[in-house]
Amino acid sequence: MEQYGLFINGEWAKSKETVEVYNKYTREVFAEVSKAGKDEVDQAITSAESAYRNKEMSPYSRFEVLHRVSELLQENKEEMAQIITAEAGKPIKQARTEIDRATQTFELSAEEAKRIHGEGVPVEAAPGSENRMAFTIKVPVGVVGAISPFNFPVNLVSHKIAPAIAAGNAVVLKPAKNTPISSLKLAQLFQEAGLPEGFLNVVVGSGSEIGNQMMKDERINLYTFTGSAEVGLKLKQNTGLNKLILELGNNSPVIVDKAANVKKAAETLAQKSFAFAGQVCISVQRMYVHEDVAEDFKKHFITATKELNVGDPTNDETDVGPMISQDEAERAEEWIQEAKGQGADVIYGGQRRGSVFEPTLLTNVDHSMKVVCEEIFAPVVTMMTFSDLDKCIQEVNKSNYGLQGGIFTQDVDRAFKAARKVEVGGFMINDASQYRVDLMPYGGVKNSGWGKEGPKYTIEDMTEERLVVMNLEQ
Repeated sequence: MEQYGLFINGEWAKSKETVEVYNKYTREVFAEVSKAGKDEVDQAITSAESAYRNKEMSPYSRFEVLHRVSELLQENKEEMAQIITAEAGKPIKQARTEIDRATQTFELSAEEAKRIHGEGVPVEAAPGSENRMAFTIKVPVGVVGAISPFNFPVNLVSHKIAPAIAAGNAVVLKPAKNTPISSLKLAQLFQEAGLPEGFLNVVVGSGSEIGNQMMKDERINLYTFTGSAEVGLKLKQNTGLNKLILELGNNSPVIVDKAANVKKAAETLAQKSFAFAGQVCISVQRMYVHEDVAEDFKKHFITATKELNVGDPTNDETDVGPMISQDEAERAEEWIQEAKGQGADVIYGGQRRGSVFEPTLLTNVDHSMKVVCEEIFAPVVTMMTFSDLDKCIQEVNKSNYGLQGGIFTQDVDRAFKAARKVEVGGFMINDASQYRVDLMPYGGVKNSGWGKEGPKYTIEDMTEERLVVMNLEQ
């Protein structure tokens, strides 16, 4: 059995307690990781603060380290993908794609490290300031506290630590307790790439313990968190005036208009509703289908869903593997049973085998049901019909969430009406809500959070703008 320590101040540290990491498909323990207590978390924050205050990485040295990590990720692609599949249950082909995306995230962050700049400010145009010149510079915020989720244990971690280091910050990372090994392997790659000691620290353990300690530590200047809206709200309420980047819950809506290519829409949505067992923040959850094409769409959607392979995530052909735990699969099952009791129909799927949940389609649903109004985070999608686009958009916007959404239509006017009116941070036309590339600004509105991911945009939040004014003698 593999054993891993914590990564603090450039060294691997063991602790008295350990966390067992399970293979999410076989349910067997395959690794043990040291569990951080109060002392280890304090040491990690102390290390990060010391590195930030006493060591300085030039923009080019940041570029070199991040670029090298990008290269190392590709060199170790298969090992990293296998780790994701084991600890997260993600199908291996999707895990390999995640490593490719993380490679890009590091490469983008490396390039952005060389582009951080301020601008000239024409203060001399103000009366009485004719002898002055001014400009702004961008400086790091300091120590970044990063808390990451289980569903993209390499790429979402990369979106937090790579821009932070590109901007010159030091990081204390707490990965998800279910998937810590990916983060520790990333720390090894940073060590190999030559990152100075203290700029990255990784502590593993319970979110309620480590997260609370990090939240209360005034040495952390910015928090970047991906997870539930409930925890995001707690961070907002308890971190004072510190900066926050919050990527929270969602229940993505996609509209299938009467002017859509129905077959293409159905096939795309079947793929994007159930990838990684629906455990993606922008997975399709709510489908609003025009009544004129509803039956045709449903037929094509079910046909495409039947073609998905469900089961062992180590199989190259598998599309839908296990959920992160049997408890989560049972929760999804309970939500479906509750919806059925309220009048919903299970048109396809609905069966659970341990932590493996079949791709499921529900109809006859409404916004009072959990499967519609809350984030199910499971391979479950709902279908509702509409006749009037304006009323449909009003229904879509009843959600408390607003991360990403979309519409399938060949009518440009209707596409842009939806793009203007649907309350989300990102809107896709003729694509599923799950579309994302790592250079784009990614973030939500309402209870889906605030701030943006995407290296260029994250760096804006992870730096401070400082004004410099010179009084020139003439």
